[in-house]
Amino acid sequence: MSVHKIFETPEDVQQQVYDMVKLIAKGDGALKKGANEVTKAAERGTAQMVVMAENVNPSELLAHIPMICKEKEIPFIYVEDQAYLAEAAGMPIGTRTAAIAVMDVNKDSADRFKEVKGHFETLSA
Repeated sequence: MSVHKIFETPEDVQQQVYDMVKLIAKGDGALKKGANEVTKAAERGTAQMVVMAENVNPSELLAHIPMICKEKEIPFIYVEDQAYLAEAAGMPIGTRTAAIAVMDVNKDSADRFKEVKGHFETLSA
């Protein structure tokens, strides 16, 4: 298990997370991409949710983010692959991102966001 990973996210839930990120990336909200941007958004308390990739190397790169999220009461969840996370977030093919922060959710993706947030509450309990 990676250093930054606190709980397991089932594959079906990961797919829902990817779908939510795709919806938001297509203009139904706003995202911040990359560990540095996500850290800043979490520290400021402006992120509504954080999604982290499990296959980050070194995994210590994200070790601080769950602690910040807990302190600021920001839900967070994990997905398996940083390349697929980048693709879902609308980044060019071949790029990777260790994490993304959901900054804004519009009405079309609100239900998907609430569903994923509910999974965080269940998985992290």
